[in-house]
Amino acid sequence: MENFFDRLPEGVAPFLLITVFSLLIGLSQRRLHLNRDTNYFGTDRTFTLVGLLGYILYLFEPTHFSLFAGGGLVFAVLLSINYVYKIGQFRNYGMTSIVTALITYCMGPLVVLTPTWFYVSVVVIVLLLTEMKSTFVELAQKMNNDEFITLAKFLLISFIILPMLPDEEIIVGIHLTPYRIWLATVIVSGISYVSYLMRQYIFPGSGILASGLIGGLYSSTATISIMARKCRTAPSQQLPDYVTAMFLAVSMMFLRLMIVIALFNTQVFDTLLLPLLILMLISLFIAGGLYMQSRKTRVKPQKEDREEVQNASDNPLEFKVALIFALLYIVFTFVTHYTLNFAGTKGLTLLSFVSGLGDITPFILNLLEGNFANISIHILAISCLQAVLSNNLVKMFYAMGFSGNRPELRKGLWLGFGILSLFNVALLLWI
Repeated sequence: MENFFDRLPEGVAPFLLITVFSLLIGLSQRRLHLNRDTNYFGTDRTFTLVGLLGYILYLFEPTHFSLFAGGGLVFAVLLSINYVYKIGQFRNYGMTSIVTALITYCMGPLVVLTPTWFYVSVVVIVLLLTEMKSTFVELAQKMNNDEFITLAKFLLISFIILPMLPDEEIIVGIHLTPYRIWLATVIVSGISYVSYLMRQYIFPGSGILASGLIGGLYSSTATISIMARKCRTAPSQQLPDYVTAMFLAVSMMFLRLMIVIALFNTQVFDTLLLPLLILMLISLFIAGGLYMQSRKTRVKPQKEDREEVQNASDNPLEFKVALIFALLYIVFTFVTHYTLNFAGTKGLTLLSFVSGLGDITPFILNLLEGNFANISIHILAISCLQAVLSNNLVKMFYAMGFSGNRPELRKGLWLGFGILSLFNVALLLWI
């Protein structure tokens, strides 16, 4: 495209771009007001002429912008008169069209002076915001009273608290700093927050299977525990969906781990990418097999079933949750450090299996962040896979125990987690 524009006579490319962009913005304004009787400022022809006017005035005085600024001032006065009239006649206080017209007036200098990605992004954002008014209204209606408080918490822990923390070791010889503790907390909370937003606003009434996918990104252990409790009283025809959703949650755990490992240790990520990807695909394959096997007996879950699974997890940005994670990270840092000092790699192997009894994320993050001079990347990768193996076996027993050990679940859980564990062991031996 740039080569095409280079062949055109000087000034033709900006002229064409400004005309097309201004026309597109004007067309979006016409569509927006197509079925409205209220007065509004211009549409396709008006906005095209506004964009060309700004470009012409800019070309007459491109150094000091005097003509462009003067024309913009006059244009702003005319828009103000139109706005006052609109308020008086129609009690309509919206300013979207006026602000859009001012942006269109600036299209000439934008195309000439700014990079392509910038002015194209401006046009895209204007078009999207024009078309998405109803979407924003629906989104605002769905949001609860605490949602912006939750967002403020994320901004607080990410961009205010984190930069203020020192990156100096608390205890000499132990690779533990306030900054790294909170960085791990922020990243894990951020991934969970994305899952929370998806559950709340993108898939608000999601069924059991979608809840397994989204919940697994948040916490696969919590999701499986909640689903297993629901299985205790669920009809037999619904149980295959719950088991399928459990393995979907496990598959999202592998995706979550890949993201975290990639952010904290690229060397370990290079070693574990293929094993984790294989385990993720195996989990999805097991879930797909269970889904296809039980499709003849599947029944639609009740509304209360969907709501309970959907609300399985608490808000990930509660300070209590963040502090608990930070505390676990600190505990695993000390335990790992002294385990390696007194028991070596054999102790680390035992610790990796023990960590699987709970949330393995603090343990794995500690391995990735720790400055272990005598531990190779290979050993770190093996420890991560051992923790995953242990954690998946624990999830199997959670699923059996919390569901009341229902006979209908045994075959799917034993077979699914058995296959996953065998592949996990094979990958441990392979790497």
